Amino acid sequence: MWRSVSKRLHRLTQRHHGLISKVSVQQLCSSSSSGFTDGCFDGLYTGHIPTTPIQKALLAVGSGVAALQDPYRHDMVAVLGETTGHLALLNLRDRMRNDPEGHTILTERPRIRLSTLDLTTMASLPEGSFGREYLRFLEDNHVTPDSRADVRFVDNEELAYVMQRYREVHDLLHTLLGMPTNMLGEVAVKWFEAAQTGLPMCALGAVLGPLRLSTSRLQTLFTSLGPWALQNGRRARCVLSVFYERRWEQNLEDLRQELNIDPPPVIPSASKQRST
Repeated sequence: MWRSVSKRLHRLTQRHHGLISKVSVQQLCSSSSSGFTDGCFDGLYTGHIPTTPIQKALLAVGSGVAALQDPYRHDMVAVLGETTGHLALLNLRDRMRNDPEGHTILTERPRIRLSTLDLTTMASLPEGSFGREYLRFLEDNHVTPDSRADVRFVDNEELAYVMQRYREVHDLLHTLLGMPTNMLGEVAVKWFEAAQTGLPMCALGAVLGPLRLSTSRLQTLFTSLGPWALQNGRRARCVLSVFYERRWEQNLEDLRQELNIDPPPVIPSASKQRST
């Protein structure tokens, strides 16, 4: 039975990759520095790939299967988020519109990329400042903001930017929450994001992520990190409505207090093992 299921999942994954290739040939506009200022596809954003509802459903199922098999397939996680998150993105967009700082972000459309960060200045900031701690997170975990894929399958220009903003502040959330990029840290952040954003992709990660944790880490998740992440995700200010690029000099603890986020009850070890 399991062999049959495995074969079906393999065929579904192959079909998903074929669909990705098929719809990608429709991409007529080349990438730009912002991606959300130059219109294409009848007024939509640069890089947008139009898809039918049936194509979106197939993309969602295929990317979900691929992400379940390997949670570190960020490209598949990205496709899953874009094809299932319309209602949540509408809600997040409205929350940003109703927040003065969030409204400014929607108007100015800032991007978090290496090309927009002054790493030299950030490295000179005092210990404990948000910018210095974010830079430390990037260095310690060997990650870069440029690894975040551009949005392609969201059929609304403003909602596409909201998704892009969510994607680009993910590492900032790791810094705010004090979580490393190992499986336990990622699951804790997903629990926070699920409560905060309502994105189905985050909820799926929050439910399925624990299946890949060891018994000891499951206990840590369910007894301390999980309840803390859910509580703070529900009560915190909308994390997409913060102009982080103008907060680098702010003390991390002060920013947490402003956003109504408590420090983590425990900080997992930063060892990154897929099997834990």
